[in-house]
Amino acid sequence: MIKKDNQGSSDLPLPQTDDVFDDFETPATTDGSYRGKMAKARATELHYEQKFAEKLTNANADLKRNKTRVGIIQKGRGLYLRATLPLKPGDSNKGKDTKQYDVTLKVSANLDGLKTAIEEAYRLGSELDRKMFLWSNWIDTSEKIEIQTGKYYYDNLEKFYFTTHKRSITSEHTVSNYLDVIRRYLGFETVFDKKSLEAKIKTLPDWCVGLATTVAQVVIKEFALGFQLEIKKPKVETNIRTIPDDTEIIKSFELFKVYAENRKHRSNNNGNWEDSDIWILYRWCYGMLATYGLRPRELFVKPDIDWWLSPENTNHSWKVHRNTKTGYREVIPFIPDWVELFDLKNKEAITKLASKTQNQDLKTIQALRKSIARWFNVVGVNFQPYDLRHACAIRAHLVQGIPIKASADNLGHSVEQHTQTYQKWIDTDKRKKAFDAAITKRSEVEALQDEIFHLKLEIEKLKMENQQLKLQSIIKIPHFP
Repeated sequence: MIKKDNQGSSDLPLPQTDDVFDDFETPATTDGSYRGKMAKARATELHYEQKFAEKLTNANADLKRNKTRVGIIQKGRGLYLRATLPLKPGDSNKGKDTKQYDVTLKVSANLDGLKTAIEEAYRLGSELDRKMFLWSNWIDTSEKIEIQTGKYYYDNLEKFYFTTHKRSITSEHTVSNYLDVIRRYLGFETVFDKKSLEAKIKTLPDWCVGLATTVAQVVIKEFALGFQLEIKKPKVETNIRTIPDDTEIIKSFELFKVYAENRKHRSNNNGNWEDSDIWILYRWCYGMLATYGLRPRELFVKPDIDWWLSPENTNHSWKVHRNTKTGYREVIPFIPDWVELFDLKNKEAITKLASKTQNQDLKTIQALRKSIARWFNVVGVNFQPYDLRHACAIRAHLVQGIPIKASADNLGHSVEQHTQTYQKWIDTDKRKKAFDAAITKRSEVEALQDEIFHLKLEIEKLKMENQQLKLQSIIKIPHFP
């Protein structure tokens, strides 16, 4: 019998991406929205599809060169063997005893599946050459894809996903989020067929229906389950947060030192004493988020500490690594004075950052990111880390008058996302201040224009007086014969 594909076996071989992604760089984008992420994912898929097509062509060329009367074709996300074979039992072909067939292999169109298809192509070719071909060896009476429960897909999604996607910190984080959704919302016991999935998702709260549907569709695609979900995603209103103003941001920065001065040394679960000065690192993180509007993860993914402390870095820019959500960018401070106020070049904090980020695996990065939120809570900060990013976006537009494109580029997202996503946090008071500032500015301009108008009148008046004086002087000059 034909070898079973990964979908029907619990003993999965680890898929290999071979050298497909060696010459591929995920395109950088400033669009951190769902559309931007999908564009990056599609670029990765297109690269993989192109490379896979090349390897499939080479495989068929090798089969032909070895005079194997079998080819490999791709249909959708599956691979098939194409060959002229004896008629299937009960089939006919205008009096002929052979016919071209596409033999299903039930393997996915990825590199691991291609290796299996090549092996099966040579096996089929050998049977034909030796006139030993029997349909009973190739017909699988259970041609329907075996549907599994959520636990199976939770255990195997990562293996399948990285057969067609480049592995990086960003993509590992994406898969980690997918697995979390399967575990928390779709469920290990849920059968992943169309009816069961739709029924399960309809029981979820409105706010996570879209997320659960998206992840379910990823599973359906990666495992070639052969159906699409028909779920209408409900409109969900975003909870409006109170974004801190600059006064609150500065005061909250001091909470870290207050906490450090008043707390007692504690031991961790291993009985070892905690680093009593670790608060310095997370106070530095607070200051960086407040000054630069960074995403927390952008502090920890391969930080360019040499550049940060370099004398050549006169603009105090922070270089965000390319293995982050929207790729590489160089961020300048929204409020340059805060670099000094928050002591962001503090050598002790930077040394701790370097030590904590030596290990760049996903688990370490996630732990550091979560620690920022934990420290906010521990010292008594009354807002979330991401609120500092929102504050930068709002301040740049309403207070500083920074052009939207420049602000969006600095934050690492598109202009559309800047206007649609971030501006919803602007409350009535902030809009009132923006209106007042605009009206005041207009009043000042009108006053200047009025003053200029009166000055012009004065100038014209002085010109006329000057002409009159000239005429008078000419008339008074005596005439000599």
